[in-house]
Amino acid sequence: MRVLDQRLHADPSRVVLRPFHLGWQGMGGDRARAAKLVADIIALSEEQAANEYAEVLRDFAERHWQTEKLFEERYAEIEAMLALHDSPISPARKRLIGAYFCHEYTYAAAALMNPSIVPHPDQSGMNDGAVRFVMSLRAVGEGHISSIVFREGIAKPDGTFDLWPQSHFATSMLPDDSGEACRAGDCAVTVHRHADSSLTNSVIFPITERQAGGLEDLRLVRFDHGGGDYEWIGTYTAYSGSAIRSELLRTRDFRQFVLEPIEGRAGRNKGMALFPQKIDGRYCMVGRQDGKNLYLLRSDDLERWDDEGVLLMEPEFPWEFVQIGNCGSPILTDEGWLMFTHGVGAMRRYALGCALLDRDDPSKVIARSRKPILTATDADRFGYVPNVVYTCGALMVGQQLLVPYGISDSAVGFANQSVSELLALMEEFA
Repeated sequence: MRVLDQRLHADPSRVVLRPFHLGWQGMGGDRARAAKLVADIIALSEEQAANEYAEVLRDFAERHWQTEKLFEERYAEIEAMLALHDSPISPARKRLIGAYFCHEYTYAAAALMNPSIVPHPDQSGMNDGAVRFVMSLRAVGEGHISSIVFREGIAKPDGTFDLWPQSHFATSMLPDDSGEACRAGDCAVTVHRHADSSLTNSVIFPITERQAGGLEDLRLVRFDHGGGDYEWIGTYTAYSGSAIRSELLRTRDFRQFVLEPIEGRAGRNKGMALFPQKIDGRYCMVGRQDGKNLYLLRSDDLERWDDEGVLLMEPEFPWEFVQIGNCGSPILTDEGWLMFTHGVGAMRRYALGCALLDRDDPSKVIARSRKPILTATDADRFGYVPNVVYTCGALMVGQQLLVPYGISDSAVGFANQSVSELLALMEEFA
């Protein structure tokens, strides 16, 4: 593949204002400690409180978007938790209390990796075959917690692209009120971005206890329900800190997102990728159900996957002897379903490959690459996890494929190639 020059890197200067919890007990933390902290702040004289708040603003007001409004919102949560509604607290002191229950979080200080890419819901103004896109990325910050971040841009039929710039500020997406009841359970939670914040500057953090260790490796796809009805659906791994499961992210506008567990036996594994449309009336996914091989799964219900699947591909070549997996949702071409894969070989080296599946029966493998199409070389071998290239999805623009990919779990690179060139790299498989 042709490797492009542009790189995205982990950036410790990217911070977001987040709730500070005195203990892991929902949004408010430990109530007794929280009540004592609030009492200490209330006990300050008006002059002391004003001076403390002025110092907070000097240090942090220019580092965040709508800083004082966020302090007010955080105070409202504390007020509800501690039943402070009737307390005579001045607006400035309320914001100071809110500040004590917030902190800065560097959400992408450790790593930025494993992107996926889909057409943007808004294609207005696009000319000459260009496609506006949304790219998701896995950002890893303090405590090795993974969150989901986004970049927007425009891809062109010649394989090049432009990314929209990020602003200095980033904001955390907010859970809807219904999220509190589901925080420790298995029901869906909904998050939304601030109405005045762009997608590029918004972050989805873990919400439930089953997600507490991170949201990993989102594989986004634009799903066609038919008749021009599109929904953007992603599969990702929810990590609790000790256990994993697969979950779904669903949105129609990239303003509001539903995060829900995948029910059924198949959801116990990671790395599931949804086909962009039903095939023969059923939903289809590719997953690695046994940790080594690829399987095709089918379901009548998008939220429930009980099918153990049929074996689709096994490691065939030395560069994938340890295990193989998908690298995002299959892409429909005139020749069939084009699926990017990854293989793990000697020295735990990850490389990208590809396969072609039958258009009408994707359980049939028509062709696959005998050799890797992309490997980590030279400086790209070094990083947080060395010798790894990995992607969670590619975008077809005309007959060109734009492939963003993770580089040794430390940066994101970009490559392109035409569909015909990729097909030429594959050999018939029987």
